[in-house]
Amino acid sequence: MLTITFTPFPVLKTEKLTLRQLSLNDDKEIFVLRSDKQVNKYVDRDPCNSIEDARKFIHKITEVVKQNEGIYWAITLHANDNLVGTICLFNFSNVNDQAEIGYELLPAFLGQGIMQEATSKVIAFGIDVIGLKAIEAYTHPENKNSSKLLMKSNFKKQENIDSNSDNMFVVFKLSLT
Repeated sequence: MLTITFTPFPVLKTEKLTLRQLSLNDDKEIFVLRSDKQVNKYVDRDPCNSIEDARKFIHKITEVVKQNEGIYWAITLHANDNLVGTICLFNFSNVNDQAEIGYELLPAFLGQGIMQEATSKVIAFGIDVIGLKAIEAYTHPENKNSSKLLMKSNFKKQENIDSNSDNMFVVFKLSLT
């Protein structure tokens, strides 16, 4: 049985990063992140068109966390509290004790090991605190950076491809059993 309770919000720290709760103060960075063509290239979602869209998204995420339906962290560098990316666990399943992981990073911060560090910490949290036995990730076949990150994090590419949306996604799974 999974332990899914996110109150108080679990702030996670790594050598370089703080993973903290998303707040309305992140509206400008969320707008940039969710409207950036490079970030959205492989994601099946409508881009953010305004700061108001970003604020609505933040409110939605706040409710998801409050209802314990998912956990969504703002990734920040220790030296600065500004959001540089996000990472989340969602789609929890008590049937097989698993969840899905998702992440995104502002392009200016790519290639610095930030997402590898954040992913490692979130996976450990999922295993040690929530009790996950498996974590899945869905990535676009052309998103080589995401595939590389997942394989580096010991995820295995699955044979099945998710085709429930307009885009095809490759399924990666980290099994802990």
